[in-house]
Amino acid sequence: MHLFLKQPNLLPCPKCGQPMRSHNACPACGFYKGKEAVNVLAKLDRRQRRVKEAEMAAQEAAKEAKPSQTN
Repeated sequence: MHLFLKQPNLLPCPKCGQPMRSHNACPACGFYKGKEAVNVLAKLDRRQRRVKEAEMAAQEAAKEAKPSQTN
């Protein structure tokens, strides 16, 4: 008899697009059902926070620019 664990089903986060487990807050941006559940930036030091803020801003800008290009 061989016991093994299944891989978790990962879905893309609606806010940032990173893979996340369903019915959980996104570990990348901290949002759950459109609301901030976890303040991800509070856990980081100043240098990491600046990098993460820039990354999140770039993802948000890319997400906003994408629908306008298809129209």
